[in-house]
Amino acid sequence: MLPRVADSLSFLYLDMVRVVQDDTGVCAQVQTPDHRTDLVYIPTAALSCLLLGPGVSITTPALTTLARHGTSVVCVGAGGVRAYAGILPDSLTTHWLEQQVATWADPARRLDVAKRMYGMRFQDDELPETVTLDQLRGMEGQRMKALYKILAQQHGIGRFRRNYHPDQWHTQDPVNLALSAANTCLYGIVHAALLALGVSPALGFVHAGTQHAFVYDIADLYKAETTLPLAFALHQSTNPEQEARRRFREDLRLLRLLPRIVQDVQALLTPARTDAPGADPDNGDRSERRDVEMVHLWDPKTGALPAGVNYASGGT
Repeated sequence: MLPRVADSLSFLYLDMVRVVQDDTGVCAQVQTPDHRTDLVYIPTAALSCLLLGPGVSITTPALTTLARHGTSVVCVGAGGVRAYAGILPDSLTTHWLEQQVATWADPARRLDVAKRMYGMRFQDDELPETVTLDQLRGMEGQRMKALYKILAQQHGIGRFRRNYHPDQWHTQDPVNLALSAANTCLYGIVHAALLALGVSPALGFVHAGTQHAFVYDIADLYKAETTLPLAFALHQSTNPEQEARRRFREDLRLLRLLPRIVQDVQALLTPARTDAPGADPDNGDRSERRDVEMVHLWDPKTGALPAGVNYASGGT
């Protein structure tokens, strides 16, 4: 896939090829069923991020050319649903990282981003100007409980409760297993997009205390329309983890989620861009199981709060 997005940022995903440098440029060597080797040249000068999936090998000269052209290289899982490592060129702009750090370090701006994240997830809710982060968590908890109830009723599975216990993994119901597996895939896609942008996956606006805090923040924007419906649809699956990963990879080709993630992150870090028609984008203020106890939530008054808790009034 080679979708074009804002700032001429583009992604190219490869798997089962060998990437080399020859006299003409960087190319992918593709083995055909009749034992021929076809060459597909990669447009390195016009490419911002190369995603290397399973079965890919790459030579040092090819990496050198990619770095010289300012192309980020991210090692990912099948279909891009994991992000294992990233190689960022010296020429990659720090604009978005600077925007992220400046916004993250200001409590008022950080709270504003958290509020706008809520608005992106639940577009029909009007937030009062004086809403606090505690109230925001409560509202989010209520909305998620309502969504769980609706999906459970649609699939006829009765009452559903979200559980995530890595030490009791195989005792969980199919929906929880599928949701955990699909969420991990979603985290990989988001992680790859953040690396390509050059922002820090660790500086979250709601989550904190982990190298993937911002990954969890951004992934939350899409769970209601991606991982949640998929998990509930697998409530009768005998192998919900495997099926969730497979179907999520298939769905990603339709969702084209990477460009959307990039655009949403840019909009969150430069709010002026969403309100100024025709504005110049460069002229803004500029099954890996993670233990939830490693992640906490940021609060401007009390500091760190436990993650994995529904903060809706009276909720658990």
